[in-house]
Amino acid sequence: MSGAERPEGKEAAEAAAVGDPGRSLAPSDASPDEGVVEDLPLIDEKAVEQLTEGLISHYLPDLQRSKSALQELTQNQVVLLETLEQEISKFKDCNSIVHINALFSEAKHYHNKLVNIRNEMMMLHEKTSKLKVKHLSCNKRGRRKNWNESSNVRRNLKERNS
Repeated sequence: MSGAERPEGKEAAEAAAVGDPGRSLAPSDASPDEGVVEDLPLIDEKAVEQLTEGLISHYLPDLQRSKSALQELTQNQVVLLETLEQEISKFKDCNSIVHINALFSEAKHYHNKLVNIRNEMMMLHEKTSKLKVKHLSCNKRGRRKNWNESSNVRRNLKERNS
């Protein structure tokens, strides 16, 4: 086709870009590496510009929607990561709470031991107090006995002497 025989406009650009489905592949349709430069069809700059604008206008809205969707996903990922970090810190706090609970149960155990020791000390104090009282009473009895014995001895001596 020569420049005069080519259809103008969008249809021509699409036919040139896609290829005419009615056309069969000829040896001149080979890649530039295989053919000669003269074998390549001439491309109209206006058609290329129109094809580019059409391609951009066709795909740009989808690309912009994809870009905004990706930005939203990125923001959601950031929020999700922050939430996960908060949950991880909560689990760390739970582990420390378990540790604190263990400390409290250990403190309770030692408190019970101290209460038992205090009760034993009070019981020992009571026993020692009773023993002291018994000792004092025994001492008093012994003194009285000694006093009574000495009094009896003195009385007996007086009676003998009289």
